[in-house]
Amino acid sequence: MGDMNRIVGSHDLLLVTLDTLRHDVADELIRAGRLPTLARALPGGRWQRRHSPASFTYAAHAAILAGFLPTPAEPGPHPRLFAAAFPGSETTGGGTWVFDAPDLPGGLTAAGYHTICVGGVGFFNKLTPLGAVLPGMFAESHWEPEFGVTSPTSLEAQIECAERAVAGTDGPVFLFVNVSALHQPNWHHLPGATREHGDSRESHAAALEYVDRHIGRLFALMSSRRPGFAIVCSDHGTAYGEDGYTGHRIGHEVVWTVPYGEFEMEQGGWR
Repeated sequence: MGDMNRIVGSHDLLLVTLDTLRHDVADELIRAGRLPTLARALPGGRWQRRHSPASFTYAAHAAILAGFLPTPAEPGPHPRLFAAAFPGSETTGGGTWVFDAPDLPGGLTAAGYHTICVGGVGFFNKLTPLGAVLPGMFAESHWEPEFGVTSPTSLEAQIECAERAVAGTDGPVFLFVNVSALHQPNWHHLPGATREHGDSRESHAAALEYVDRHIGRLFALMSSRRPGFAIVCSDHGTAYGEDGYTGHRIGHEVVWTVPYGEFEMEQGGWR
């Protein structure tokens, strides 16, 4: 773990959650050379294997946005990058950036960051009181139907929104993007598939390849004005029939085990 006390204040910060991405699929694709952009970005060209703090989007993001990122899938304790001031915390280390706020966006706001949320799945759509809770942590938040799970071009629309939002700022930025492309329905990312084919492990993989084709724009954006620090991870996985299970919010290995990566970006280093 790097020293986040060096990073916060000097770098723009990017947090991308690839909603519902399974570790096994992510690992297979990057080893097979099917994720060239992410392979270039991730240390050693590989994902870290981690455990999610929860089994579905709302609970996982409530934890992540409080500083409880996915935990390395090996015995700990594991010091955290960010932590709210909390007496007796066993995962607050010397390199942890500690904030005196109930959530990370609030802590970064107090440190001079402009916080931006570009939502994806329904928990970020601001159409209901529940859908407004997570976006409400940020100074600026955006959601449109084009960002949602039914759009085959959701990430492109989200990135265009992020580019406009960041262009309107001068100081340091914390940009959070919840990528909806992998979440069901994802059949539309698999060439030749129709609604009748439904979602599958293969369409999940195709959705990740779609993400890889476009995510470099986010890395370029968040290293264009100053150095950047990025976290790219899943909030939880999902089942496609394993042991009879489908979906998530269940206690299965494919749901709890997620891919994770963190890395610094030099200013202007992404083209």
